[in-house]
Amino acid sequence: MSGPAASVIERFLDHLSAERERSPHTVRAYAGDLESLRHHLDEVGVGSWGDLTLTHLRGWLAGVSESGASRTTVARRVSSARTFCRWAKKQGVMATDPSVRLTAPKRHASLPDVLQASQAAQILDAARDRTSAGGTGETRSSDAAERAGGESDPTTRAVALRDAAVLELLYATGMRVGELVALDEASLDETNRLVRVMGKGRKERMVPYGAPAETALRLWRSTGRPALAQPASGPALFLGVRGRRIDQRQVRSIVHAATSAVEGAPDLAPHGLRHSAATHLVEGGADLRTVQEYLGHASLSTTQIYTHVSAERLRAGYVQAHPRA
Repeated sequence: MSGPAASVIERFLDHLSAERERSPHTVRAYAGDLESLRHHLDEVGVGSWGDLTLTHLRGWLAGVSESGASRTTVARRVSSARTFCRWAKKQGVMATDPSVRLTAPKRHASLPDVLQASQAAQILDAARDRTSAGGTGETRSSDAAERAGGESDPTTRAVALRDAAVLELLYATGMRVGELVALDEASLDETNRLVRVMGKGRKERMVPYGAPAETALRLWRSTGRPALAQPASGPALFLGVRGRRIDQRQVRSIVHAATSAVEGAPDLAPHGLRHSAATHLVEGGADLRTVQEYLGHASLSTTQIYTHVSAERLRAGYVQAHPRA
């Protein structure tokens, strides 16, 4: 496909970013999906978006599946193609929408790995202990290499305070990693122990947090953050050792280091703490509507997986403990 085809993609991505206020991460995902489609259309000799048909779309997805992509990836590409085609028809780029009858593969209802409540307590207690020990033992987070060049003890302790606050807040609120790194200091309502979270689709929600997270945040903001802050830090709540807003890679490193240090705990990404928090809420008796609002899910059906997680854990405990299981 010629240069104008690429410019159509750029216009669509601008629409996602400016008009629909999609996150940079989401826009990049759309860009990758549509470039994959454009490459396929080049290979089969389609000259313009106006010539795109349902058969072409199905052929593209078949190739994606045959390359070993997961069902989740294929389903995301179906969604990207549908959104793009609807927009292209409205813009007059396509006379009809060829994606109307395009279907996504059914996803396997795989259950997420989650922590036991006791494991979560171990992880958070260990993070707290590292702050009182001046950061001793915290050697595997993404800031470790930057600290290795003779950083002062205040910096080491500041990172330990930050990591403890990050872990406490992720588990307390169940927020997504992208939501966490976007937080500013003003996002916190310390009086009411609430955090203002900007979720998917620019939907805002207020999420409560408890006393342990309050303590960790207070220590980070009063002692840790000032030790790392630079003139260019801006309003960001969480900072890296160079004073810039923390990024998702750093948070993943923090969570990996914390969970892998607990024997028997699954090696989790930040989303695993979200799954764990939601599962523990359901196990504690929270109703699904409350958990839906807490997580910022648009649909209750997305939240229902946590009832299945709890049921599986109940079944496993029954089999292990009941004499006539």
